[in-house]
Amino acid sequence: MKPLRPIPSVDSLLNLPTISGLQQDYGHAWIVSAVREVLDEIRSQVSSGETIPTEEEIIQRVTNLLKTQSTATLQSVINATGVVLHTNLGRAPLCRSALDAIAQTSLGFSTLEYDLSRGQRGKRDIHAADLLTRLTGAEAALVVNNNAGAVMLALAALANRKKVAISRSQLVEIGGGFRIPEVMRLSGAKLLEIGTTNRTHLADYENAIQEGAQLVLLAHQSNFKIVGFTSTPSLPEITALAHRYDLPVVYDLGSGALIDPETLGLEPDLTVQASLRHGADLVCFSGDKLLGGPQAGIIVGKTKLIEKIRGHAFYRSLRADKLCLAALSATLLEYLKGMAAETVPVIAMLSRKEADLRAQAGRWRSELQAGQVIAGESAIGGGSLPGQTLPTWLLALNPKSARKFNQRLRRFETPIIARIENDQVLLDPRTVLPDQETVLLANLKIAFSEE
Repeated sequence: MKPLRPIPSVDSLLNLPTISGLQQDYGHAWIVSAVREVLDEIRSQVSSGETIPTEEEIIQRVTNLLKTQSTATLQSVINATGVVLHTNLGRAPLCRSALDAIAQTSLGFSTLEYDLSRGQRGKRDIHAADLLTRLTGAEAALVVNNNAGAVMLALAALANRKKVAISRSQLVEIGGGFRIPEVMRLSGAKLLEIGTTNRTHLADYENAIQEGAQLVLLAHQSNFKIVGFTSTPSLPEITALAHRYDLPVVYDLGSGALIDPETLGLEPDLTVQASLRHGADLVCFSGDKLLGGPQAGIIVGKTKLIEKIRGHAFYRSLRADKLCLAALSATLLEYLKGMAAETVPVIAMLSRKEADLRAQAGRWRSELQAGQVIAGESAIGGGSLPGQTLPTWLLALNPKSARKFNQRLRRFETPIIARIENDQVLLDPRTVLPDQETVLLANLKIAFSEE
């Protein structure tokens, strides 16, 4: 065993100008902790037979440790995958007005629960509610922290200890283990399955009502499709039947588009507004998917039902915070002004023309003097519009090793996330934000220089 005495002490290292100069960035206590951690590691290594590092090497290890510990694990990346709503990359990027609203609201105090007109305490649930009712035509609206919470809260408030009819084809599981049957159980509702996996008829709903169902739940198949020998009643047919028996219909729409996807070149799907027009009493949907706002669960529909939900004890534990409400309100204003296609990044990405994408990929190729421009497909992602894609143009790169090249791209200060297909690194312009293009190209040049 080698002697440990030559290893420098904590105090001797702290007195070195290089170490003491770090205090402005990290503070004394943090530096002391890092020095001790490095010295403990060195003592263990020396006891195992390794040589004692030089003073310069110890200083470098302390500096590297502090940099590692101070690097945020949640950081900005460049999404070049072509997946517009990439769940692993944070789904919808916010529009500029949403960022401005967050900054304005968070830098000081706000009217989160203060009524300026009366000069006394107000309610936070008024924020965004008026905008949502204007946009959707709903009587009332409520915002919570995510759509899973919105569905569970609605069921807990309206169907605790009551039978809820839902088609077997809609007993879905989405990301993170969110399963409709489990959410219903946690809410206190009693699951009443109807129909089969591929076929459910209107008579199945009527039979469920005869068996004591007191609410009908519909769940959008947001991340898969059932094709082939299938059938299901339309939303107007289901709501007309339920209303004949004075039963509410709750529709978990999932993504909750406010703009008809067909206008973006996608297959038609029900918007929030259309779902309400077709008779749904409540519609639950996400704020950070096709709406393009912050993570939120939004409930719109009949006032009497919204009031019951607002009064439930779960609501306080699920309600949205001031930053969410500020960002959501700003995003909804872009829709009201008719500017969403230009200003809300998700809608802008989905709206891009093939010719523009091809031209942009071509500019990248010219700038890098590498790769080929090829046709491809962009995915919607985020559990939205399952199976649907949009045509795009990709820059296909052919490094020596696609895997190692991708690793280099992820090590930049602003990591680049690309995809690999057929040993090529593919970059899709659709999901690269305009102010990230310069950084993207500069880092790609560096990555190629290391080939």
